[in-house]
Amino acid sequence: MALSKLPLYSVIFFFFLYTSLSISSQALSSKIAVAQIKDQQDNEPFLGINIGEDVSNLMSATELVSFLQFQKITHIKLYDADPDILKALAKTKIRVIISVPNNQLLAIGSSNTTAASWIGKNVVAYYPQTVITAIAVGDEVLTTVPSSAPLLMPAIESLYSALVAANLHNQIKISTPHSASIILDPFPPSQSFFNQSWISVIQPLLQFLSKTGSPLMMNFYPYYVFMQNKGVVPLDNSLFKPLKPSQEMVDPNTLLHYTNVLDAMVDAAYFSMRSMNFTDVVVLVTESGWPSKGDSKEPYATIDNADTYNSNLIKHVLDRSGTPLHPEITSSVYLYELFNEDLRSPPVSEANWGLFHANSTPVYLLHVSGSGTFLANDTTNRTYCIVMDGVDSKTLQAALDWACGPGRANCSEIQPGENCFQPNNVKNHASYAFDSYYQKQGRAAGSCDFKGVAMITTTDPSHGSCIFPGSKKITNEARTVVNTTSPSNGAGGSRLTSFYSSRISAVDKALKTFLTIIFSILLYIPFMMILR
Repeated sequence: MALSKLPLYSVIFFFFLYTSLSISSQALSSKIAVAQIKDQQDNEPFLGINIGEDVSNLMSATELVSFLQFQKITHIKLYDADPDILKALAKTKIRVIISVPNNQLLAIGSSNTTAASWIGKNVVAYYPQTVITAIAVGDEVLTTVPSSAPLLMPAIESLYSALVAANLHNQIKISTPHSASIILDPFPPSQSFFNQSWISVIQPLLQFLSKTGSPLMMNFYPYYVFMQNKGVVPLDNSLFKPLKPSQEMVDPNTLLHYTNVLDAMVDAAYFSMRSMNFTDVVVLVTESGWPSKGDSKEPYATIDNADTYNSNLIKHVLDRSGTPLHPEITSSVYLYELFNEDLRSPPVSEANWGLFHANSTPVYLLHVSGSGTFLANDTTNRTYCIVMDGVDSKTLQAALDWACGPGRANCSEIQPGENCFQPNNVKNHASYAFDSYYQKQGRAAGSCDFKGVAMITTTDPSHGSCIFPGSKKITNEARTVVNTTSPSNGAGGSRLTSFYSSRISAVDKALKTFLTIIFSILLYIPFMMILR
């Protein structure tokens, strides 16, 4: 009798085992989901970009968002809360800071109802489909519209209360961007302090930022520091160019060495906060850039300087090297700006801060190769090796034979029937073979010569379905980057979460399959005993 009950007990035991394991796997999957949500937070320094709309023939919101995605731009800052853009951003994972224009401060700062309405209309209506990360209340209020300064904190507090009511205060931060001029005596940084005229606003603001975990938003422009201090601040220091130790700026009080102006400006903000006993507020650089064109009084507003500054700034942020005072903290930076705002008033430089023209063509090509996925606007590292014009066929054939033979170039694509066989001539085939060898050699110096019959070009020689090795390499690198890098965080965490999630999923499926088989067998045994 006891033996006849054994299968039943076994069935019950394995049923509960299977159920508990299923529940455990579901709980573990839930934890993975939570980890993935946390992974979406901005725990690593990032690069964003400001989008001004003083542009003639500005592309539509849908076209703009598609352009942002193509350029791998994952963080943007708006100077308002444009409903068309916020709607178009839905489900894209692009993170956006929206802004309260200065002319709305009076209404919001004077009425909690107006603040709640603003949050409902511009935040609740879009979040979380559109990832709004912060609200910038006004823009350089203390220095551009000082008469509105008394309204700043009331507006911030009212908007925060509205976020609390909507239960969004932990997801969305509130702050206000400041001009660098609110910091006096910026160098050496250790002597910096906030303009005492604004302490009545800055003190409660820092208390609010500390309490809510929000950043101090600062607009920092080494360009203006250089222009206002020519002969004192070297151009190379402003452009992040490599310096000799003797050229570095040294803070005599801390003996910290500064190799660039931006780091000194960031540390000046930290020292200014420290002088007011605030050490837990991080600096977010909400604007920084360099103009590419200016008038006769702006000789340093050039394409070369703009390219150098922005390229080096991007590398500096993505290197995560921090500042001399805080090497453990790298401030995120929003570049100023995406498009040239041609409707801006003089001087000429005001209309020429953009990386792109309104028609989406680049103003200049950034040199940011190897510095992550920010911007597809870097084509400076795309070089190819092709045949020079005017080379006789006999010499060219000998070079082609060497490339496909001893040179071990991949010449399979120029065989009959393959994508690069046509046009069927020695020049076309040799160009493909030369580029294959050149790319395999890592584009090393001297690898595109072939006894003087080859040359390097930045123009992609691919045609039709024939993709040259240099373009294949770029395509593969881009695909690898997109597949392994989270748009808002370090790649490592995202890959790790994905890895464990897939492993758990596989184990879960295998375990369920195994227990189902055991369960079936245990049901089968008593059934057979009954038949007997």
